[in-house]
Amino acid sequence: MIDLGFVGPSRPAKDYRFLSVTDGDTPNIAMAIRMVSIDTPESEFGGSPATAQAALDRTRARLLDGTYDALPEDLRDHLVSRITPDAAQRHQAAGKAAAEAHKDMVSTRLTRPDGSQRKLAVIATGELVEGNGRLLAYTAPWFSGGSSDPLPPRDDPRRRTFNLDMVALGWAATFLIYPSIPPTADLNLLLDEADAAWTQQLGVWAQFGHDLLLGYEYRACIKLGAREVNDPAKAIEQAYQRVCVDLRTLTEVGLYGYHQVPPQHRLWIWEDDLEQARRDLSITPGTG
Repeated sequence: MIDLGFVGPSRPAKDYRFLSVTDGDTPNIAMAIRMVSIDTPESEFGGSPATAQAALDRTRARLLDGTYDALPEDLRDHLVSRITPDAAQRHQAAGKAAAEAHKDMVSTRLTRPDGSQRKLAVIATGELVEGNGRLLAYTAPWFSGGSSDPLPPRDDPRRRTFNLDMVALGWAATFLIYPSIPPTADLNLLLDEADAAWTQQLGVWAQFGHDLLLGYEYRACIKLGAREVNDPAKAIEQAYQRVCVDLRTLTEVGLYGYHQVPPQHRLWIWEDDLEQARRDLSITPGTG
């Protein structure tokens, strides 16, 4: 028996649709991509709008009746102000609108001048596969680089990722999660576009209101609104698992302080990664 005393990274098995075999060690599968560094509203999470609204209403009631008093008061106030009677309907409608915007964007930008279809460029990140089995990546139009399909200059708008343009047009909020952080130039471009979209209230905010629950807020509130909550502390733990860092100062605001930071300046770190992130990014521990 060989025992190296080392266990490499792994993920639970996931089911993927098998497409074909092209080599002895190469099966082809259909694999969903989670577009990294961005987060759009959900179109189905939580069930129908009525079902999701019932969960949100339970969360709102619990935030007000003391069930979730372990959460800071300012976070409770922040969430209560956003859980409106139509919060689920608006959020899911925003999710569907974002999906349509993405679909139209891809269709337009992958169509060559002669009407033929380009391939999709996929740029995988440092953490390759997320918990739901989706590849974490940036996506963009693929240029073959030949004389008939030359690669545009680096700053040409045709080279922009779909991730970036979804943020720039206000259909997605930034969702930067360590360690999948883009290079400095790309990061600052993303943050500049996010700042402009938020400041000008483009896309989902223009159509569905400035108080729209962001994707990660909505998912957390749905979890807090589970029909039965026997252990409020456990429910909070399941809803809030990432520490937020203010990118402007590289200061932690903790598990529950993200609302103190404008959406375009939030960096997220899983609790298990926090010590390494502090070393890698020179983050200042906060009190949140």
